[in-house]
This record gives sequence, structure tokens and C-alpha cells, in this order.
Amino acid sequence: METSPTNTFGWVFFLAQKYSDMFIEGTLITLYIAVVGTILGFVLGFLIGVVQDSEISQHDNPVKKTFMRCMKGITTVYVEIFRDTPMIVQAMIIYYGLRQTSVGAHMTAVFAGILVTVLNTGAYMAETVRGGIGSIDKGQREGAWAMGMSPIKTMIYVVLPQAFKNIIPEMANMFLTNLKMTSVLNVIAVKELFMAAKTVGGNYYKYFESYLVIAAIYFVLCFIFNKLFNFMEKRMADKADYVLAVEYLNDDD
Repeated sequence: METSPTNTFGWVFFLAQKYSDMFIEGTLITLYIAVVGTILGFVLGFLIGVVQDSEISQHDNPVKKTFMRCMKGITTVYVEIFRDTPMIVQAMIIYYGLRQTSVGAHMTAVFAGILVTVLNTGAYMAETVRGGIGSIDKGQREGAWAMGMSPIKTMIYVVLPQAFKNIIPEMANMFLTNLKMTSVLNVIAVKELFMAAKTVGGNYYKYFESYLVIAAIYFVLCFIFNKLFNFMEKRMADKADYVLAVEYLNDDD
């Protein structure tokens, strides 16, 4: 016959041990969504940030001007919508809304969770990327153009490498935020860490003890990744291997 624990910490160890498989599965799903969502969201935000930072020249042809204005308008609306609404609401709308259409009829909860994380991350990273690009002295662009570099090559070889270095810390913070924010995805039945604690807690009506278990897991995960990102940031700060316009032109010569 199973003996029940007699105090809070006893219940915490009891639940952690008995339902270890469920907590491990929830942790893996949480990490999966956070990692994939942050990486893809960064790529999306990076592209949007570059689009928003692009300048429309008076010398551009009408087609290019119209296209760029449309792209800037679409990306601005997208950023505002996802920055000004809660992630939990976005999850409900995207999951249940798309499932009513033929496109999302067979959408899984995990896929919807990743999609929400990507779109949410992309909106925040777009502003970060634009700010990172804006932090680079415009004189460097003008100098690169004076040396004969095209605007595209200037962005790739001069601006983006320096901006990327400034963006990395915010990307790390975004990942840690996503790691914790995956907990809201339980509303669309994603079996992440919070859902695991909710299920386990309901078996013995020990929600407090169950949430203490995942609080410890979240803390350990965030602590480890935070230290790892700090180490990477210090290593990158010590490097001076970014390609500048002069080096690029010297190589061409």
C-alpha cells in the first residue's frame, strides 16, 4: 500500500519521483518549442528589421518604391499587432481559428505553439534588429558607398556584422523569456512543463507542491542558459574578426 508523505517537501519529492517521466517530457517539449521558436523567430525578425530599416530612394523605379512601401506597411502592422496583444490570446486565436479552416484542420498543438512563439518572437526581434542597425554610425555606410560598395554589400559586410554582435544579448534574453512563456501554451493543450504540473497536481490535489517542482526545473534551466549566454557574450566581446569595408576592398585589390 502506498504511503502518503506527511509534509510539503515530502510531497514535492514524491511527485517529482513518481511522475518524473511526465516532468521530463514536459521539459523536453518546453525546450523544443523555445529553441525552435526563438531561432525561427530571430530569422523572421531579422528579415523584417532589415526591411523596415531600408530606405526608399527617390531614384528607385516606381515598382520598387510601391513594393517597398507595401512591405513596410505590412511588417509595421504585423509588429504592432503581436507586440500589443498577449501571447495567450494569440495562441487561442491562431490555434482555434486556423483549425476551423482547411489550412489548419490537422494542426497539432505543438506546431501551433511553435508558430505562436515564432510570430511573437519575430515581432519583438524586428524592433531589436532595427535598433541594432540604427546603432551603427551612418558615416560607415557613407564611407563604404564612397569606396564603391553597393548598398547591399554595405549592409552585409559592414552594418550587419556589427549589428549582429549588438543583437546577440537581446536574442539570449528573448530565448529565456520564451522558455518561461511556453507555460501559457497549456491553454491550447500543449503538453509542456506547466501542463505536466497541472496534470500531476490534479491527481492528488497537490497543486502547490507540483508547481514547486516545475519552479525548480524552470530555475535550473534559466540559470544554466543564462550562464552559457554570458560566457558566449564575453567570448564574442574579445573577438575582433568582423569584416569592415576597408578590409573587404583590400581583399578585392
